[in-house]
Amino acid sequence: MKPFAIGPLFSSAAKALVALLLIVGLFIGAYFFGEYVSLKIALVGFLGVLLIVAIRDLTQKKHTILRNFPVIGHFRYWIEGIGPELRQYLFASDKEEGPFNRLERSTIYAMSKKENSNTSFGTTQNLEAGRHLIIEHSPFPINAPRESEPGYNPLHNLPCAKVMGGWRDRPKKFRPDSAICISAMSFGSIGGVALEALNEGAKIANCLHNAGEGGLSPHHKKGGKIIFQIGTGYFGCCDEPGVFSLEKLVQLVEENPEIKAIEIKLSQGAKGGKGGLLPGHKVTEAIAEARGIPVGKSCYSPPGHSAFKTVSEMIDFIEKIAEATGLPVGIKAAVGKVKFWEKLAKKMKETGRGPDFIAIDGGEGGTGAAPLFFSDHVGYPFKDAFSMVYRTFAEQEMHNNVLWIGSGKLGLVENAAFAFAMGCDMIAIGRESLFSIGCIQARLCHTNRCPAGIATHNKWLQRGLDPALKSVRFANYLEELRQSMLSISHACGVEHPSLIRPEDIVFRDEDLGPRKAYEFYGYERGWGLPGEQDMRDIRAIMQGAPQESPALTEVGS
Repeated sequence: MKPFAIGPLFSSAAKALVALLLIVGLFIGAYFFGEYVSLKIALVGFLGVLLIVAIRDLTQKKHTILRNFPVIGHFRYWIEGIGPELRQYLFASDKEEGPFNRLERSTIYAMSKKENSNTSFGTTQNLEAGRHLIIEHSPFPINAPRESEPGYNPLHNLPCAKVMGGWRDRPKKFRPDSAICISAMSFGSIGGVALEALNEGAKIANCLHNAGEGGLSPHHKKGGKIIFQIGTGYFGCCDEPGVFSLEKLVQLVEENPEIKAIEIKLSQGAKGGKGGLLPGHKVTEAIAEARGIPVGKSCYSPPGHSAFKTVSEMIDFIEKIAEATGLPVGIKAAVGKVKFWEKLAKKMKETGRGPDFIAIDGGEGGTGAAPLFFSDHVGYPFKDAFSMVYRTFAEQEMHNNVLWIGSGKLGLVENAAFAFAMGCDMIAIGRESLFSIGCIQARLCHTNRCPAGIATHNKWLQRGLDPALKSVRFANYLEELRQSMLSISHACGVEHPSLIRPEDIVFRDEDLGPRKAYEFYGYERGWGLPGEQDMRDIRAIMQGAPQESPALTEVGS
């Protein structure tokens, strides 16, 4: 006959009860031997709370841990709740976290505050492991003017190498003053105060600000130039959600001259091919007005557009908007099926019609909320995505007719250098912009509890974010990033990052050794650079007198 097994019982409920009895014993002893009546009352009250919690834990059936380990089981949930903070600040190494590690965040923080972002004593990166990116510098780098020398520009202006809308000769074509812009983040995904900080910062730094698919709000109207994004819900240019209205769009453009271009969003990197839902309790009066939807009603963005279903229909849609507004019109997409891009390139070559710019968003791009499997497994990462699409257009000899924009962790200098070398004319930065105005990577964007007051509409949390200060922080960061990009360009012996060649980028494969980027991604010689006339123009601009821009206002850290 087997003995009665008491081990499992003792290791579960008995342990919890023993711990509880010890607590009770301590407080009973404190009560009888305590000197002060107020202390006795407090201890008895605390003991009563513990008993109530213990009874509730033992009788509830939702949480097994609490039912088996009353009172002390709560410590498990508490420790799990602060686990991310413990790893972020105490246990994770400087290069261990994701999506941005501590060193990357610290560098952006330092740049935004005009603090020293240099490092010392050599790299901590293992230069021989993995697919490590190497930038080949020139033996004859360019000597740029230093501070106080003639020709020095404190804002480090970095105009785009191409004219947006130049290929189709749009009436309102223009050369973007900054080849680095703010990526699409809509009013809804982030709060109004954060948008104001970014838009004011865009004005100071003289860069474009993509409004995101949530329509144009008063928070976008602080002086920054706008790329107006049209998503699948057509917010801001619809009679009802999901039904596009050209008349509403034309009216919006006429009333808001700060809109300089229009971007049609097909998909985004973090959740390619998936729509979105803004719950009704988040649809405030301000959000409803910007999006053109009812207050308090859930707002749905479908996965695909209703205004077009084929490549030809999409081109017609683009041309209709461009003709009605006079603005450059482009598309933004994550990359999935390459056949779409092949059809688009061929159709553009056949007809001489199509988007003025194409923004490619890598699968590593950010979002306010997305299912984990979409973020992890849907869509190609930027390096693969961009090179595939660019190569498709280059094979049709259409690559120089399009202004290329890249996004997906490109606010880091080495990633940006790769993007420009592989053919990007501009880069759009999202999460890096948020770091510059105070984001701490809490990853609570989908909860409305962002502690930095950015991805939230909670007025108490937003009050901690001062847009006057944070706008300068963003402008500082963008200035420092442009300066870094110019430094990399000069090290490569060229005047502008768009003139860095794929031959200047090397990947050191752990097994195969060094390989040129153009070989790695199947580029031909000459690909990745702007056209001959664009290269002559940007060289002349960079070698000429500095462009006039307002100086940054110093604000204390």
